[in-house]
Amino acid sequence: MRGKLPLLAMGISSSVRIYNTLTQVKEPLVARSGDRIAFYLCGPTTYDMAHVGHVRAVLVYDVLVRYLRAKGVPLLFIRNVTDVDDKIIARAAKTGEEPQALAARYADEFARDMGAVGILPPDVEPRVTGHMSEIVRTIEEIIARGFAYESSGSVYFSVRKFPGYGKLSRRNLDDLLCGARVEVDERKNDPLDFALWKCAKPGEPQWPSPWGGGRPGWHIECTAMSLRYAPAGLDLHAGGMDLIFPHHENEIAQSEAVLGTTFSTIWMHHQFVNIDKQKMSKSLGNFFTVRDVLEKAEPEALRYHYLGTHYRSPISFDVRLDEAGQVVGFPALEDAEARVLYCYETLGRASAVAGASPPDPDALPDVPAIRGFRARFDASMDDDVNTAQCLAALADMLRVTNDLAHDAGGLAEPARRAALAFALGEVRHAASVLGVLERSPAEFLAAREARAVSRRGLDEDWIGGQIAARVEARKRRDFAEADRIRDALRTAGVEIMDGAGGTTWKVAT
Repeated sequence: MRGKLPLLAMGISSSVRIYNTLTQVKEPLVARSGDRIAFYLCGPTTYDMAHVGHVRAVLVYDVLVRYLRAKGVPLLFIRNVTDVDDKIIARAAKTGEEPQALAARYADEFARDMGAVGILPPDVEPRVTGHMSEIVRTIEEIIARGFAYESSGSVYFSVRKFPGYGKLSRRNLDDLLCGARVEVDERKNDPLDFALWKCAKPGEPQWPSPWGGGRPGWHIECTAMSLRYAPAGLDLHAGGMDLIFPHHENEIAQSEAVLGTTFSTIWMHHQFVNIDKQKMSKSLGNFFTVRDVLEKAEPEALRYHYLGTHYRSPISFDVRLDEAGQVVGFPALEDAEARVLYCYETLGRASAVAGASPPDPDALPDVPAIRGFRARFDASMDDDVNTAQCLAALADMLRVTNDLAHDAGGLAEPARRAALAFALGEVRHAASVLGVLERSPAEFLAAREARAVSRRGLDEDWIGGQIAARVEARKRRDFAEADRIRDALRTAGVEIMDGAGGTTWKVAT
C-alpha cells in the first residue's frame, strides 16, 4: 500500500498558470513532491491513421513542454499509447491482422505524422501491452483498499465507495444513473461500477491475472502507467474535453483510491477541431488524415493555424471543394501558409541587413517594441498557454523587424544592424517555443518550392528545357517564340523572372 502524501510540497515552480478543470480557476504549475514537474497526457488509441484533430490534441502541450524547457524548468513529460482496445480488436478482425501488430504499426505511423508537424517526442511513451504487470498490481491494490471486487473473472470499481466521484465533471450519482453512458452488466454490483479488468472473450487477446485471462479496462491503464513513472502523483494531467467523463473521472477514483491523496493537482483540457460545426472524429467520418492535409499544405501552416486559437476554444477547419465534391484546398491553411511565407521572407531580409556578427550591446538602440517583446511573449505563455496572444506578439515583432530591414528609420547603420540582430534572436527564441520558423529562410523557400512542384506534378527537367529554349529564342530576337514559351510555362503553373543573373522560376501562386 502506498503511503499517504501531502497535497503539495513546495518544490519546483514555474511561472505558468493553467486553467484547472477541477477547480475552474487558473492555478500555478508547480511540482508537488520533488525535483521536477510530472506531466501526463492521454495519447492515441492506435487503430487507424492520425487525423488533424489528433494534431490539436498534442500541439498545445508540445508548446507548453517547449516553453518550460526553454525556461529551465525540470520536467517529466509522459504520453501513453493505448495499444489494446475494443477498436483495435475490431479493426484487426476486419483486416485479418494480429491486434498487437496492427496497433504497433499505427503507433509508428502516428509518431511519423506528429514528427512531420514538429511535435517533439515525450520523455516516456508507455504502451499498455508493456505494462500489464503494473496494471495487475494496481488493480490488486485497489481491491485491497476495498474499492473494487471480482465478479466472474472481471474486476469492477465500486463507484459509491469513492466519496469524491463526480468532482471533475460535476456530476452526481443520481444524474449518472439516468445517463446513457452507464454500462449495463449483470456481473456488476451497481450499474455505475466500471471495469478495471475484463475477462477474456474467445478469439480476443488476453493476459494472465489472479482473476483469470483477460485484459485491462480503458481507464486503469492511465492510472497504472502514470504512477509507474510518477509514483507520488501528477502535477498536470491533460487531454481532450471528451475525456473529462468518464475517462478522467474514473482515473481520479482509481488513482486516489490507491494514493490516498490527490492524483493530479491540475487537469487541463483542450477543445476540438470542428468541420461544419461538428467535432472532427473517425466515428462521424468527417476527418482528414494528417497526410491528406500535408499533401496540400505546409506543416508549419497547420501549426500556425492551430496556434492562432486558444486551446480552450473550438477551432474551425474549413474545406474547399470542387464541382465534383472533391477536396481541393483548406482556405484557413492557405492563409496561414501565406503568413508563414511572410515571416520567413522577413527573417531573410533582416538577416541580410544584420549580417553574421553578434549585436553590439553599445550600439543597441532603444526600440520598445523589440526590447519588450520577450516579456510580452512570456506573459502570454504564462497566462494559460495563450498561443493566440503569442502569435499576435510575434506578428508585431516581425512587422517592426520588416520595417527596419527596409528602412533604417533614422537609425545609424550600426544601431540598425544591432537592433535587427537582437530582434532576430528574440524571434528565434519565440519560434523555438511555438515550433515554427525553425528553418533557415533559404531552406524553407527551397522546400516550399519543391513541395509546390510535386503537388502540381511539374517536371523540372521540362521546365529547365523550356527556359533554355526561351533564352535561345531571345538571343535570336524571336520574341514571339519567347513569349509563347513564357505563356506555356505560365499555363503549366510556372512563373519566370528575368534578372541580371539570368532567368529563374517559381511555382505560380
